[in-house]
Amino acid sequence: MSRRSDRLTLQARDSNAAEPAVREALKKRKSEPSKKKLQPAAKKQNYEIQKCWSEDGASPCILIETPHKELEPSDPSSFKQYQFKNLFIKASPIPRLSWASSDDVWIKMLNKELKYVHDKSYLQRHPKLQPKMRAILLDWLLEVSEVYSLHRQTAYLAQDYFDRFMLTQENVDKDYLQLIGITALFIASKIEEIYPPKIYEFAYVTDGACDMWDIQRTELHILTALDWNLCPETPISWLKLYVQVEAQKDGENFLEPQFSQETYIQITQLLDLCMMDITSLDYSYSVLAAAAFCHFSTFDVVHKVSGLTWESVFPCYKWMTSFMDTVRSEAKPQLKNFPKVKADDRHNIQTHVAYLDLLRKAQERQIDRPECQLSPVAVGKMLTPPSSTEKSANP
Repeated sequence: MSRRSDRLTLQARDSNAAEPAVREALKKRKSEPSKKKLQPAAKKQNYEIQKCWSEDGASPCILIETPHKELEPSDPSSFKQYQFKNLFIKASPIPRLSWASSDDVWIKMLNKELKYVHDKSYLQRHPKLQPKMRAILLDWLLEVSEVYSLHRQTAYLAQDYFDRFMLTQENVDKDYLQLIGITALFIASKIEEIYPPKIYEFAYVTDGACDMWDIQRTELHILTALDWNLCPETPISWLKLYVQVEAQKDGENFLEPQFSQETYIQITQLLDLCMMDITSLDYSYSVLAAAAFCHFSTFDVVHKVSGLTWESVFPCYKWMTSFMDTVRSEAKPQLKNFPKVKADDRHNIQTHVAYLDLLRKAQERQIDRPECQLSPVAVGKMLTPPSSTEKSANP
């Protein structure tokens, strides 16, 4: 027998002898619990709304814990400080849809109120910044939006991106606010617009303060900080839902606007003005839209289209009164014509007026007006929504 055959025979003999030991080791390994399985994976938590209403009455929504979401319970800006947790929501006011379940659409919108958290306290992270700087920046973004015929939703998305981004940062210098703002508008335009302006156009309106490379680098920074969560329900999207539900007629297409464009742009002007005040971040977007709508309608209508209680809307309604008085003292906004924008879409295009001047007047009214005059109800009494007879003659 050759050396090669002897070597093969020895190898086969060694392998046969090792097989029982290997099999025993594998069997023992399978029977032992895996250490990796015993260690719980680090998870993030969120809280979502579970449908719990009855068909004929209002019930409180239940917050249920769900894993692998964005919010940490220990986060000071998490749902524990979020006013939405105290709201009572009726069943979906959205009519029956042919393309989706109205209940599912409604619950998804409500869940976004929990997922996308905003908080005005972020200024504490930036000692070099003042609320007026935010107002100046947002006023400029509204002006840029009108120049490029951007939609209102685009401008409000940019505002949301800016405020949530600043909540994740610290010690941002005022010199970087314009870059952050124009980048937020650039991102929002790519989300919302069919034909968004080019990046060089956004760089152009900064008058040399920012170039395309600055915007690109900041875009990646913002997207990373926001964890690519870019689809909140803004005050404008809530308002459009409310006015559409109120104007909805049987058999009409829910996706086609049926409300008055003239009244809509008056409400949006009030929302624009309120948005520029950083105190607006004290309220959820759905409540902001409901309070603005309440100033042009009755609470019965607002309750029907939003399901919100008067106790939920009242603090925002009261705070918004001085802004409403300021808007009412000015000339009514008029629908503007924009190139390449159809007449039935003009109300959706963001417009700009002298918002900084209006904001100053509204804030002066807040200082001069006693607290009791801000409230539509007598102090010490049960909160009661204003009746239609208490409203001024608003169109």
